[in-house]
Amino acid sequence: MRPDDPFDDAVTARAVIAADGTLARWSEGARLLLGHTAEEVVGRPAAVLLAEGPAPSRLPAARWSGTLALRHRDGKTVTVWVLAHRRRPADDGPGEWLAVTPLEATDQELPDDPLVRTAVFQSPCATMVFDEGLRLRGVNDAMAHLLGLPAPHLRGLRPTDVGGRPQHAELERQLRQVLRAGRPQDMQTYMKATSESRPHAWLARLAPLTDRSGRVRGVCVTAHDFSEQYLARERLQLVNEASIRIGTTLDVARTAQELAEVCVPALADFVSVDLLEPEEPGGEPTGPLTTPVSLRRVAHQSLTPGSPEAVARVGEVVVYPEAAPQADSLIAGHSIAASVPSGDLDPWLTVDEARARQVREFGVHSMLSVPLQARGTTLGVAAFTRFARPEAFTHDDVLLAEEVTARAAVCIDNARRYSRERETTLALQRSLLPRTLPRTAAVEAATRYLPAARSGVGGDWFDVIPLSGMRVAMVVGDVVGHGIQASATMGRLRTAVRTLADIDLAPDELLTHLDDLVLHLSHESDGDPGAGEVGATCLYAVYDPVSRRCTLSRAGHPSPVLIPPGGPARHLELPSGPPLGLGGLPFESVELELPDDAVLAFYTDGLVESRGRDTEAGHVLLREALSHAAGPLDETCDRVLHTMLAPDGATDDVALLLARTRGLPSAQVATWDIPADPALVAPVRKQVLEQLATWALTEASFTAELVVSELVTNAIRYGAPPIRLRLIHDASTLICEVSDTSHTAPHLRRAKTWDEGGRGLLLVAQLTQRWGSRHTADGKTIWSELALADEM
Repeated sequence: MRPDDPFDDAVTARAVIAADGTLARWSEGARLLLGHTAEEVVGRPAAVLLAEGPAPSRLPAARWSGTLALRHRDGKTVTVWVLAHRRRPADDGPGEWLAVTPLEATDQELPDDPLVRTAVFQSPCATMVFDEGLRLRGVNDAMAHLLGLPAPHLRGLRPTDVGGRPQHAELERQLRQVLRAGRPQDMQTYMKATSESRPHAWLARLAPLTDRSGRVRGVCVTAHDFSEQYLARERLQLVNEASIRIGTTLDVARTAQELAEVCVPALADFVSVDLLEPEEPGGEPTGPLTTPVSLRRVAHQSLTPGSPEAVARVGEVVVYPEAAPQADSLIAGHSIAASVPSGDLDPWLTVDEARARQVREFGVHSMLSVPLQARGTTLGVAAFTRFARPEAFTHDDVLLAEEVTARAAVCIDNARRYSRERETTLALQRSLLPRTLPRTAAVEAATRYLPAARSGVGGDWFDVIPLSGMRVAMVVGDVVGHGIQASATMGRLRTAVRTLADIDLAPDELLTHLDDLVLHLSHESDGDPGAGEVGATCLYAVYDPVSRRCTLSRAGHPSPVLIPPGGPARHLELPSGPPLGLGGLPFESVELELPDDAVLAFYTDGLVESRGRDTEAGHVLLREALSHAAGPLDETCDRVLHTMLAPDGATDDVALLLARTRGLPSAQVATWDIPADPALVAPVRKQVLEQLATWALTEASFTAELVVSELVTNAIRYGAPPIRLRLIHDASTLICEVSDTSHTAPHLRRAKTWDEGGRGLLLVAQLTQRWGSRHTADGKTIWSELALADEM
């Protein structure tokens, strides 16, 4: 026999009975008791060993003990006490039975002193003693009561003979360690002893027993019920776990779900969280509560997959009548525990048949309702239900539920306040961003804006601004910080950019003026502690479809990406100007020629810095995502966001603007150099009419002739040569431009009754859709736009 295999121990008779009732193993102790060898009985039905009467007709699920009359090999009857328990295999099959009977079932060896003998037997501390072979030498009355077995019959048994639970095998393993090392050990377990009605926490102290020479001769095991300490530790652990797991996000529903998940199964078998509905969207619950109370189910969790115990689904409105514990606890403002056996729930279940049916079906016996309160406001109620755990809620359970719920209520209130502020900021942000992009002949554009998922709405913005001469400005910016202040600052900067763009400033000049504005806003906020830092980055570009040239300048902003038709994406090398708000440093512009169908990608840094990667890796990934931008720009935007951002959203605001260039064919542009002679205005008008006829725009001839005549006459009279006239048209607009080298800008004025002049620009303003002037490097250009659709 192997030293670590106690089955063939000769002092205890052991037999293993398979699930089909045949003998699977037979020990040496069993041979000594009944005379049969293993070869003679293994594989035969165990019932053949019974001398008289049938075997127990019904065995319990785990253990059986009693007296049996067995047949000896020589024919005599041997009456013995037998202990049998089921041993389940690892694959959770039917298992087998281990039947044991000690061969030395005599009185236990105890000290001669009768007082000591009495103390050992009657000590309230459950005690048992094992010898060097891990055989049980004796137990006192307290231990025999816990085991539910007669003390005289236990002598000679091993721990695994007494029961087949994992705790018995673990005890045997630790007993062997104590015998080997000679040092005491402690073993903790949570289990229900045979004589107990419910589980307890047990601390088993294993101490070596030595003789006078110091040799270890056995082990004494004493079992102590430390359920109170164990439960206190479990409650403290639940509170600590709640502080870690509840409130990981600023989402109300997720926070409520975290409360339910933490408390199942540690505190209850089913937990539901219902919140009061505010009177106004984004507001707080107000006013006195009266029954019936209407709440919205935001979360629930159950031991059973799918939460079949739930009467309401998440998102549904639940109405609780006066008799419901949820309504009573909300109105009373404190926790209410109720149980089915006591009849506390009868008034409620009488009027709610669906809930009564669930209570009967799942065996619900106890319920605890705790109001969710934070900062003096009642937010809702958490209901804890027990049906699998037999114990009702105790006073300590109520205190624990209130502690965990109070923490969760603060987190839910924070999430609700944050959600309200976020929705307000997001509404402000979206109202300040362009709702639709203008349709221009110069570019086809598509945009995306995503607020930060966790850090709050920021100040990212984009814009597409039509300029004179069919040109278009594209801008992307990013304000420092998050929240309402950042959104408000973004709105002011976007308005300033549109105003500066309207006077046709060059990109570097526009950023210089914008830098001055940010400096002014920063000085204004110095005395306001809640304003925060004022700063921004910006990229401004102007594309001219006639020349197919694009001028770009940036202030601390990431460089754009250019995707040529059929070519790989690449970053444009632009001078890195300082962020807006530093002041004193110049901005530089770069001009480049773009082919038709080239795509420019403007973005904010939240796009490339997502998922915790470094900026360079983000730029590489962005170029890869943009390499196939030949299709619709909206699809390209979606693909870029899917590639660059995590599934749970961006960590910072993201603004993305894609623009595909469209050059204007030279056939749609006509240019004339005008001599500074008023007598030549009439031939110019004639040339214009001929050009309009070539373009099949004769319907606009009358208006265009008047506008050209007035603008050319003014340039000859008040400007400086050389003078140039240019006509540009697309499907919907005709543009008339007159340029000269004078830097004096015209002004619209109201002519007096007897004035001979002063009405020309007023006439232009009345006849055209819009007009204006822009300064150039050589002088100025006066322009006007005629809407062809309106004329036709």
